[in-house]
Amino acid sequence: MGSIDYGGRRMILASCRDITERKVLEYELAHLATHDSLTGLPNRALFLDRLEHTLASTQRRDGLVAILFLDLDNFKVVNDSLRHEVGDQLLVAVSRRLKGCLRFGTLVARMGGDEFTVLLKGISGVGDAEEVAERIIRELEAPFVIEGHLLSITASIGIALSDAAGRESGDLLRAADIALYRAKDEHKDRYEIFDPSKDAHVLERLELENDLRKAVERHELKVYYQPVFSLESDYIAGMEALLRWEHPERGSMSPTEFIPLAEETGLIVPVGRWVLEEACRQACEWQEQCPSDPPPIVGVNLSLRQFQHLGLADDVARILRETGLDPGNLALEITESVAMHDVDSTVATLEELKSLGVWLVIDDFGMGHNSVSYLTNQFKMDHLKIDGSFISEFVEDPDNSAIIPGLIDFAHAVGLRVIAEGVETADQLRRLKEMGCEFVQGTIIAEPLTPVAASELLARKALSSGGGP
Repeated sequence: MGSIDYGGRRMILASCRDITERKVLEYELAHLATHDSLTGLPNRALFLDRLEHTLASTQRRDGLVAILFLDLDNFKVVNDSLRHEVGDQLLVAVSRRLKGCLRFGTLVARMGGDEFTVLLKGISGVGDAEEVAERIIRELEAPFVIEGHLLSITASIGIALSDAAGRESGDLLRAADIALYRAKDEHKDRYEIFDPSKDAHVLERLELENDLRKAVERHELKVYYQPVFSLESDYIAGMEALLRWEHPERGSMSPTEFIPLAEETGLIVPVGRWVLEEACRQACEWQEQCPSDPPPIVGVNLSLRQFQHLGLADDVARILRETGLDPGNLALEITESVAMHDVDSTVATLEELKSLGVWLVIDDFGMGHNSVSYLTNQFKMDHLKIDGSFISEFVEDPDNSAIIPGLIDFAHAVGLRVIAEGVETADQLRRLKEMGCEFVQGTIIAEPLTPVAASELLARKALSSGGGP
């Protein structure tokens, strides 16, 4: 704005600019930051913000707040079997039904994927939350029609109230998630209410899962190595890589304490990939450390989830290439149950791995001769590892004394070399050698060792020539 003197008269000049377009853009950007782009529902950030404000205000009035945490049952099946666009349309349709069956002003949000949350405030007790949960379950009973597909979907719901779970937003949301976990565990299509007396073990499990997700980046996972000793040539033929978790509060944790959880959650795939990388890198270091000796073959265990991972062979090939390890210095160990889980898939995967030039080992043997014969004929395995429980029994129990020599003879007949694990005594060692067992592993040789201790052990040994793990 300004003025000029024109013929003795002062005139005022003003300029105007339409800022409507900018305001609209600002509103749209703000909306995108707080709302889900697919369904238009509030997103996780906005839900948590509203939850914190609601908890603060109801605390002053001594009211109750509840969260309903919803997860669509078997949504992944729909999403994978049909196009992802169909899955997206189903999520939009579900969000419409949720909004339609809830009281005006009730906040419903999409937390991501097929998870939704509902915020209830000013309720008198758990009955109010149960009524809403039952209404949602009924609302989803009618099938959805998406692009000509008749789709039925149900939901599992976890409910948490502020009087039982606390008045911190994180605690309340986690409690609802724990109740949801129990609802899905109880055959789905139902709701469960968080109960501290029932859910303590679930809470511990979730905390352990969260810790495990952070363990790799925090360098809490460690690989130990247990020597595999050749009875034929008296040298350390291999090192089995064994995972340990140095938990900051729980201390050293063995695989039996966390591997089942890693397997269930799928974390075993990235964790297993990391173990393979570490083991191959360490094997290369040992080869440089003792260039004149035959390098120890490093053995890495593969779980069921890892073995089913479509990119397994590609991962192994990439890691061998990046670390520079010769494939003949890597042994991959799988249990009978893993190999027999899906025979057609197993044949294809083992053929891919075998083509890389790695050793293949049947680990923790104990199912029977027929299984060994089938595995050998179909999968071209190289070695059989007898479970340690058989080793301890065959010396102590006379009735079982014929089992081990029978296993060894049968393995040799079908072209397998034998590794006996869990060997603890000199008597076991002597008898296994007499029976023709080629390799042993156990405390009689060495406990699982840190990389430094394993390197020191290899440096002390004058290794003679030989081959195979």
